[in-house]
Amino acid sequence: MAFARQVESMGFDSLRISDHFGARPAIAPALVLAAEATSKLRVGSFVYDNDFRHPALLAQEVATIDLLTEGRFEFGIGAGWLKSEYDAAGLRFDPGGTRVERLTEAVQLIKRLLTGDPVTFTGRHYQVKALTAGFKTVQQPHPRLTIGGGGRRLLTLAAKEADVVSLMPRSRADGSGLDTADATEQAFGVKVAWIKEAAGDRFSTLELNTLVQAVTVTSDRDAAARTLSANWKQPADQLLVSPLVLIGSVEEVASTLERRREQLGISSITVFEKDLDGFAQVIERIAR
Repeated sequence: MAFARQVESMGFDSLRISDHFGARPAIAPALVLAAEATSKLRVGSFVYDNDFRHPALLAQEVATIDLLTEGRFEFGIGAGWLKSEYDAAGLRFDPGGTRVERLTEAVQLIKRLLTGDPVTFTGRHYQVKALTAGFKTVQQPHPRLTIGGGGRRLLTLAAKEADVVSLMPRSRADGSGLDTADATEQAFGVKVAWIKEAAGDRFSTLELNTLVQAVTVTSDRDAAARTLSANWKQPADQLLVSPLVLIGSVEEVASTLERRREQLGISSITVFEKDLDGFAQVIERIAR
């Protein structure tokens, strides 16, 4: 709760929690406490792994969080990507196309369940009969939906169904992690083109987001890029222009964000807890 108050006081719009196993808080109770401790801060999942829960259970959880946070919940969901977690939990890690197909059905089902009306649904992966999530969400027709990913099939789904599309590098087919070679500015430009094509007329209503992996506020941009380059095993000049990295002075980082907004349309930035202090300076500069 103290952390949520700190995040709000630093100028951030929302606090998000990821969906992974291990020593971390479960999404629902943590977000409800964060909202209780603050007055304006929005809270959200970034993002639920669709394969960890049946969509009927998740719809009930979404409706409950939205009620208990008085409509401040942001609902993020994805297809899952880290095979080691599936293996540890004894879950089958299906090919990417199957996971996206399953997510497509889940999104359709969850949206219908969040109306509060009984739903009968027959899909390849999910079937329900006269089932209800119990009540309507505070936000209508449902909380803002974020779908994140990097492959064309997943971004096409996001373009058609989501309110916020979070652009990431594609995940490796073997589930070992993200493909950092797909994190260039050029690659993100291709992703935005896919989204535009799939979204059609609704593209102008979409918010484009990315999860920045590293924020380094420094007066020596090149030296910081070289240090990060050694850790990431990527050329420093590529890191400086990657949408996943922000390096430079407060002014340089702010200018980079403004340029990416103009060129790629990315207007929403998510950062990790480790980068809160550095990015808070950028928030202050942009607000000013």
